[in-house]
Amino acid sequence: METHFESNALIDRLPAHLKQFIKPQDYADYTPINQAVWRYVMRKNVDYLSKVAHKSYLEGLEKTGLEIENIPNMYGMNRILKEIGWAAVAVDGFIPPSAFMEFQAYNVLVIACDIRQLENIEYTPAPDIIHEGAGHAPIIANPEYAEYLRRFGEIGCKAISSARDYELYEAVRLLSILKEAEGTPEEEIKAAEEQVDFLQNNMGELSEMSKIRNLHWWTVEYGLIGTVDNPKIYGAGLLSSIGESAWCMTDNVKKLPYDISAADQSFDITKPQPQLFVTPDFAQLSSVLEEFANKMALRTGGLSGIQKLIKSKALGTIELSTGLQISGVFTNVIENEGKPVYIQTTGKTALAYREKELVSHGTEAHAEGFGSPIGMLKGINLAIEDMGPRDLRAYDIYEGEQITLEFEGNIKVSGEIVTGTRNLQGEILLIKFKNCTVTHGDTVLFAPEWGIYDMAVGKKVTSAFSGPADVNSFDMITHVPSTTTIKPKFSAERLELENLYKNIRNYRENNSSEITLKEAFAAVSSNHPKDWLLSVEIAELAEKEHNSELVEKVLNHLEKVKMERPEVAHLITDGLQLIFEKENV
Repeated sequence: METHFESNALIDRLPAHLKQFIKPQDYADYTPINQAVWRYVMRKNVDYLSKVAHKSYLEGLEKTGLEIENIPNMYGMNRILKEIGWAAVAVDGFIPPSAFMEFQAYNVLVIACDIRQLENIEYTPAPDIIHEGAGHAPIIANPEYAEYLRRFGEIGCKAISSARDYELYEAVRLLSILKEAEGTPEEEIKAAEEQVDFLQNNMGELSEMSKIRNLHWWTVEYGLIGTVDNPKIYGAGLLSSIGESAWCMTDNVKKLPYDISAADQSFDITKPQPQLFVTPDFAQLSSVLEEFANKMALRTGGLSGIQKLIKSKALGTIELSTGLQISGVFTNVIENEGKPVYIQTTGKTALAYREKELVSHGTEAHAEGFGSPIGMLKGINLAIEDMGPRDLRAYDIYEGEQITLEFEGNIKVSGEIVTGTRNLQGEILLIKFKNCTVTHGDTVLFAPEWGIYDMAVGKKVTSAFSGPADVNSFDMITHVPSTTTIKPKFSAERLELENLYKNIRNYRENNSSEITLKEAFAAVSSNHPKDWLLSVEIAELAEKEHNSELVEKVLNHLEKVKMERPEVAHLITDGLQLIFEKENV
């Protein structure tokens, strides 16, 4: 059954550049083994996490409608999430961090609807429906935490990236896909791991996006709450990992008080975390987020903000003190005494005010780029933006006047003023010139033959951030992932095993099956001796039916599997403990 995503009004207001990541959830793709993996993890989680997770987790499971027995249906989740002001959409694995965070800003939870292999039941580096659905969704039922998540997305999507950030994203995405794809050659996984390792250790100076991703990792994904001596789990990565949720509670993992220093603590997505941060409450999360945001170019602007945008080589925006917003790929800044005096974009550029594109100043008008002086006029203490009508007339900044404006930093603008663009308060945002020449010393920055010159008005840069001011100004439908998740191709042996799982599932749910429990066990133990989860499920049903003879056979078989596959011994033990109510097994 294909579940369409138009099932929550919040999704309707998403911009097109986010909708490009959404894919329908085809529920029929989930196999009986997938369902068994979900059921095992959820049963284990509810049993164990009830003791170590923040109280919001179990409460949230009920509020978000997540079932233990069945992988969640996106339509059903959306119907219930709507009641707490959220929505959920399905995507294909990892999406770019900025897009992920922007979804959060719209109160939309991103769910990778694939599910981990049985072999990766404890942990997978790939985002999957266990991690997203069972990890993130329950906690957002807590209104204080949900607001933190939304606010984090709102601020995080404005963080400026470096070119290397995107390289790392692509490398991690590829590694997660290869690890989850059945039958991937070991050398391919090793090569992908080495590339991720290389990039993680050679990121250079951390960008804003790298730092805020660190904060996201140590809170939203791997956060603990309470005291260092007695923490509880709230991070989705821990809530969805039956291995790491237990490991993190041991003394092997160092517990640190959560503060802004976590922004500088990088992480390795492929390994268990050696340390975790503990916040005393959810309010502390918001406090640290605002502290970090105060250091971002979003709020500091200035020369450093423009330099960050230039280094990113990506679409970004600066906002001037007048409120004028310039969006494009910034390629140059001229500075004087530590202040920017001229900015330049290359390629399509748009001008906006309060996130709305100015009429006649879209990318068609500025297709080749945009350059403008900013700052104060030389020898004049009054900035153009602060001049009243009489001041402007006194300095000949008036329609039809031929004028030369000399800015600090040796920037000169000479030409005939055509008109100005003002905001609703009457403040000047732009001055339009014809026959205009702009120079920096002997360097010509704009020549009359290039056409009309639009000069931005603003004495300083108050903000710089990633992305456009008005998302409608640019064609943002550009996401073409270099990799896609690899769907399994089942062998005859695997199809037989899937059918056995299907029969046992039908037996448990409907008491109807093509074969008996005894026949199913005989088939799995003979033909699929390495499989362990189906035998655990058979033991559960046999115990319910008080079939002690079959229970004993299954337990003996599982003991052999433990010896032959010691890496899954604890999973078998944990599964049996759930059945036999913590008897020694």
